Amino acid sequence: MKNIILSLAIAIALVSCKEETKEKVKEASVAVGTEMKESIDSVAEKAQSAIDTSKVKAKQLIEKGAEKVELEAKKVKEKAAKKD
Repeated sequence: MKNIILSLAIAIALVSCKEETKEKVKEASVAVGTEMKESIDSVAEKAQSAIDTSKVKAKQLIEKGAEKVELEAKKVKEKAAKKD
């Protein structure tokens, strides 16, 4: 009789622990999923910020390059006008 009661007690304990473990695993999975989503969003925001910064810098470089080309073109025109 003692063996039967002990066996039932162990079986009940195992079943209840198994259910708690399943719940904990489910909660952990949800938490990991949420963290991953937040990390992905953060990386996306940083990437977008870097892209925007690069666009601004590229625009500034193009403007400076265009100014230098215009300046050099004026110099060439002046030299050509002096030769005539």
